[in-house]
Amino acid sequence: MTGRVHFIHGLEGSPRGSKARLLARHFEAVTPAMDTSDFEGCVAQHAALLAVGDRPGVLAGSSFGGAVAVALLQRGHWAGPTLLLAQAALFYGLSAELPSGVPIWIVHGLGDDVVPPEHSRRLAAAGDPGHVRLIEVDDDHSLHASVEDGSLAGWVRGLAKSG
Repeated sequence: MTGRVHFIHGLEGSPRGSKARLLARHFEAVTPAMDTSDFEGCVAQHAALLAVGDRPGVLAGSSFGGAVAVALLQRGHWAGPTLLLAQAALFYGLSAELPSGVPIWIVHGLGDDVVPPEHSRRLAAAGDPGHVRLIEVDDDHSLHASVEDGSLAGWVRGLAKSG
């Protein structure tokens, strides 16, 4: 059972974006609106939300939201199954470090012209090989094709089962 999915949208995303809508169709999804001009404010907002109420089965973050998710992992605010979509952690000055023992799937489009796929390769290489999975797909930064063909929902389900 996947349970809730806590989704952290990117700079161009929102609670009404394509990824948020897909997740809401398939899962009990929570996608808080946030002020993406304040990275630390976003980390604090999501840390506070994760500290109260029912914990989600999967935390997912896209691009900027992936950087927020990595910060939550690195700072110990979250230690559960995490899906990082075209994550931008290195752009936000975070180190290429992931906690051990945490199931983390990193998905990156090979045609991404915003965040180099190499950033996700570096992050994945720094993680626990038994728990970190790198998935490279023939897609763009927004992972349009992977949203449209349902791959995103499949990754959430697969990650929830592996966790």
